[in-house]
Amino acid sequence: MAKIGMIGAGSWGIALSVLLHNNGHAVTIWSALAEEIDMLQREHEHKDKLPGVKLADDVVFTKELSEAVNGKDILVLAVPSSFTRKTAHDMKEYVSDGQIIVNVAKGIEEATLMTLSQVIEDEIPQADVAVLSGPSHAEEVGKCIPTTIVVGASARKTAEYIQNIFMSDVFRVYTSPDVLGIELGAALKNVVALAAGIADGLGYGDNTKAALITRGITEIARLGIAMGGKFETFCGLSGIGDLIVTCASMHSRNRRAGILIGQGKTMEEAMSEVKMVVEGVFSAKAAMKLAEKYDVELPIIEQVNEVLFHGKPAAAAVKDLMIRDKKIEIIHDAEWEE
Repeated sequence: MAKIGMIGAGSWGIALSVLLHNNGHAVTIWSALAEEIDMLQREHEHKDKLPGVKLADDVVFTKELSEAVNGKDILVLAVPSSFTRKTAHDMKEYVSDGQIIVNVAKGIEEATLMTLSQVIEDEIPQADVAVLSGPSHAEEVGKCIPTTIVVGASARKTAEYIQNIFMSDVFRVYTSPDVLGIELGAALKNVVALAAGIADGLGYGDNTKAALITRGITEIARLGIAMGGKFETFCGLSGIGDLIVTCASMHSRNRRAGILIGQGKTMEEAMSEVKMVVEGVFSAKAAMKLAEKYDVELPIIEQVNEVLFHGKPAAAAVKDLMIRDKKIEIIHDAEWEE
């Protein structure tokens, strides 16, 4: 049995707490919101974010960050990406040398263009930071619906240890050394999912969705490889796998927000109606800054930025994507006749 500190009590933190408890581990859940901990202690269920998913009586809830961190075998950092740096900063004084921290949030810090594991390492240099990502809606993981995911870490023994802690007959975990590629796929797919939702809101069909998914993963891989990620990662669970599930499911807050924007609502109105953090909005600007830094074209993500932040009508953005200069899909080989 491992001692797990769950740092964050949103839908993903609760779902993973259920999984880890079912695997026989001792789980302590912390939230920065005192009222959230009070509710969880009273109900053993997050009725707002994950209704119907019950937490066992022996799961511990705390308002003290030190209690959630001290003496734990693994810390799971499950706060929204925009709160990752502050939370890591607040944790630092309690984190011992070599402490394993598994980041499960998805995003890129706009001010620094760091991935979230880089943010955590910046704030807590003594930690052993890993990432867990893949096609995994909290709503399904919390209900023990079969799910497959990937853990990335710089050391194989760390990845395999985390794999053993999380793996079960309903939660299959693969390992990978490509932490950067995993995080880029996880963050950028949220921006493409906004585009997919916008297309849905405009009333477009399956053809459009398939095009956005296919060309979207091309954009993600193009930037990711330029930054040092591995091509195979973007063909895997945290690449095409996560992109498919996020573009296709109504569990996806990014897709739901995109639908509302496609129907004519502003980005702020859409985020308010979804009532959850829409990570793709925060990653969209960072993606364009990275594209400029690495001299990479990201036409879909560029148009999402135009719609989100510059008031461009969604239908005009789609039209501009369709009438771009003619391109080839596969590089010509020497044997292709002129």
